[in-house]
Amino acid sequence: MSLLCLVHGAYLGAWCWDLLTQDIEARGHQTVAVDLPIEDPTAGVAQYAEVVSKALQGFEDDVVLVGHSMAGLIIPLVASQRPVRQLVFVDGLIPHIGVSLLDQSYDEADPNFLKAIGYELPEADKLDQFRDEPNIFNPAALGINPLQDEAVAMEFIFHGSSPDMVRWAFPKLRNQQFLYISEVSPLQAWQDVECTYIVCGEDRILSPAWCRYAARKRLGVDAIELPAGHYPMFSHPAQLADVLAKVAST
Repeated sequence: MSLLCLVHGAYLGAWCWDLLTQDIEARGHQTVAVDLPIEDPTAGVAQYAEVVSKALQGFEDDVVLVGHSMAGLIIPLVASQRPVRQLVFVDGLIPHIGVSLLDQSYDEADPNFLKAIGYELPEADKLDQFRDEPNIFNPAALGINPLQDEAVAMEFIFHGSSPDMVRWAFPKLRNQQFLYISEVSPLQAWQDVECTYIVCGEDRILSPAWCRYAARKRLGVDAIELPAGHYPMFSHPAQLADVLAKVAST
């Protein structure tokens, strides 16, 4: 029996995993979900990782860390702080030592936005390594605010979800601060931990092409395909639970 620690992405909370934890536990695993301090403008990846590590105090090393979207930047840092058996990225971003997420994707961002936040390009040699990568983001998703517009939330977050699901989940969305985008990753070294990547082929936020490419290039694995949008815990909870339980059982 493994413990699956479920770490949510932007705008979400521990509640987003509610629909699949019962299915995972029915397969003999434990689950724990955390609430990250995403409303705190001073909190970045290091503070998020502290919350996850605290939730895992008292557990041994048979821990499977599951990180959705933004949480892909968090789970490798947790693995550098305590023993874990496996990292599972669910349509997850992947940190790169010495650079920020914005460094990885600066050429996709609005130049006016970069100027407004005072972004400065790092040295060219730090960026050259990303030249051969597909764009990370769907251009249409950049700059959206799903909290203010339910139609936007339907397009990008609840794509493929039932109306009942939307009515349940939309009011629970949380304000997201964005220090994690511009801060240099606090990760100092990747640990020798098994990694799995789940790509959602109908994603409207991250590029599935980038997810597949980055899984192979950065993690050395072929991505597991799930026919879902970026938030499969809403549109395909049973299928995601099945994949996670199988991964934890290997």
